[in-house]
Amino acid sequence: MGPKKTKRKLKVGILGCGAIGSRIAQSINEQLKNDCLLTGLFDIDALKANRLGKKLKTKNLTKSSLAQLIISSDLIVEACSAKDTLSLIKKIISAKKHVLVMSSGKLLSAENLFQLAKKNKCSILIPTGAIAGIDAIKSAAISGIKAITITTRKPPAGLMNNPYLAKKKIDLSKLKKEKIVFEGNVAAAVKAFPQNINVAATIALASGCKNKLRIRIITSPKFKSNSHEIEVISKAGKMIARTENVPCPDNPKTSYLAPLSGIQTLKQFCEGIFIGT
Repeated sequence: MGPKKTKRKLKVGILGCGAIGSRIAQSINEQLKNDCLLTGLFDIDALKANRLGKKLKTKNLTKSSLAQLIISSDLIVEACSAKDTLSLIKKIISAKKHVLVMSSGKLLSAENLFQLAKKNKCSILIPTGAIAGIDAIKSAAISGIKAITITTRKPPAGLMNNPYLAKKKIDLSKLKKEKIVFEGNVAAAVKAFPQNINVAATIALASGCKNKLRIRIITSPKFKSNSHEIEVISKAGKMIARTENVPCPDNPKTSYLAPLSGIQTLKQFCEGIFIGT
């Protein structure tokens, strides 16, 4: 009887060392250490990557380029939400590496990337984010969806310093009551609120009904948490799902459930078990 074979761990790199990337990196070293091995960190801001590397107490994690990160990894977690995110994802897929995309809004008009991933036999993983009901939405899409509405409610702190609101001359510090700050389609919502509304893009991608999706964003000084309410009308029936999320401890603009969903998606990928995704 030969020696027992050791399971090969998935080598994971982190692209973007902000709040979400840092939390996922820590989880790889703690909750996912039996299946994953953190092999690289890269951020355009080298100080962020170096700071995270020191915090994780692991030598030689910080990489000087995306190319180095790609070489060291089987899968890369994209958590950067940069202007050139799509080109970065394309480089990863072109190298035939898997990618977990936290900035799902960037994928709204990126059919070419999905085709490239299929050709190169690698996966683009999209976490469910801060919402529930994605499994039912995908099922309903088979029957035919007539309309989807998502209403997002956030406290003012989660929307501060937003260029769209500044252009509309909406002063969040002076709000006394509930206010609708946006109503429109998913493309406009993602453009106006790139750090806040990835959930809308995720729903659009899951349903395949981008043109039937309407977004409302509401804020109020009375709101203490981020919430998302989804209403789907399809031939299979009517569905309403609501999540009320705690803001991420590291970044109030993000729901805590968002990085957790990224961690869970990575866990499922390693285990090969996909339930309701």
